[in-house]
Amino acid sequence: QVQLVESGGGLVQAGGSLRLSCAASGRASSSYAMGWFRQAPGKERGFVAAISWSGGVTLYGDSVKGRFTISRDNDKNTVYLQMNSLKPEDTAVYYCAADPRLRQGLYEYWGQGTQVTVSS
Repeated sequence: QVQLVESGGGLVQAGGSLRLSCAASGRASSSYAMGWFRQAPGKERGFVAAISWSGGVTLYGDSVKGRFTISRDNDKNTVYLQMNSLKPEDTAVYYCAADPRLRQGLYEYWGQGTQVTVSS
């Protein structure tokens, strides 16, 4: 079992930055691939970014490439999502997820989410 707790969400103006954190705990959590997903009101949850257990491989959704950066610190069992040049369309609840495999969907464990609101 892996537990995930997100933090760092909030309200920011367009063009600003936020850094989300996801603290993982539980059995072998540092050996899992980690991902970030988001869900805006009335829309399906979508893939944002993912990182391999070692941090050596990263994946990004097309809408965030060049603006968002995913990273992890396995000593702290924490994954980060640095979000720059934020746009109003980035407004969503952001979820952290963990899975043995690095991929863009169907993760095994999920956090409760943190709200990100970008004002125009």
